[in-house]
Amino acid sequence: MNHRVSRRRLLCGGTGAAGVGLLGFATGQTSRQRPRTLALIGDRYHNPDYIRVSLDRLFREVGIPVDYTILYDQLSRDLLKNYDLFVCLRDGMIWPNGYLGPDAYTDYEQRLENDFPEPKPESWITEEQGAAVKEFVVAGGGFYSLHNNSHVSLSSKNYREVMGGAYIGHPALRPFQVRMVNKEHPITQGIQDFMVNDEQHFVAYDKDSKHVILESENLDGLEYENHGRKSVAGWAYPYGKGRVVFTAVGHTNHAMWVPAHFELQKRAVRWLLKQI
Repeated sequence: MNHRVSRRRLLCGGTGAAGVGLLGFATGQTSRQRPRTLALIGDRYHNPDYIRVSLDRLFREVGIPVDYTILYDQLSRDLLKNYDLFVCLRDGMIWPNGYLGPDAYTDYEQRLENDFPEPKPESWITEEQGAAVKEFVVAGGGFYSLHNNSHVSLSSKNYREVMGGAYIGHPALRPFQVRMVNKEHPITQGIQDFMVNDEQHFVAYDKDSKHVILESENLDGLEYENHGRKSVAGWAYPYGKGRVVFTAVGHTNHAMWVPAHFELQKRAVRWLLKQI
């Protein structure tokens, strides 16, 4: 099935590097000589609008067309073959029976006139979809996993194998430092450690430690449950003929656009496309 549609038929237009759509796919560039990106974005806790605003700026500055989708169920080998880079900023949950709101404020529940069923999440990814992402990278594609996307790895062995780790949890928004662990990597070279007010995501990392490029630490001494103050916060490694990058910061545009972090993202995209 061909999921791409012309720009004239898009219900929701975009302003990215080549003209993009949110609820479908744009044709982007007619020539395959220019690399193209597919971004799967948005979930209950991460509105796709802020993500697109952030990524529009990123891909505009690196000069690469990007097509957005929220249609997680259409992720497949057939879809990915049209692209050189796959970006994902969404978690692994869907809520088929609904939920009260994106932030689940308990005060809202107490003021409802009618009872609402307890929201229950389900996993959306299949092992076939995880295998499609893995095969895409093995064949030479780039895979940029951002922020809460590590959560998808909890539901798919194939996805976790290529992505490289999995979500543990995070405290509420608060300041922490992001430190360059490998200062010689093309993504981090010359970038200074920086502070950010964000969700400090704690993740399990499965691969060789030599591929870790970032670490986060709460300098105020605040710990997250029994996981301490520090976590791996980013990695980059070759996988088959392709490459994989994960960076953990990204719950708000403020966090995405901290200058040092924004530069890291641009470098990550270029490294994944083997431009640096």
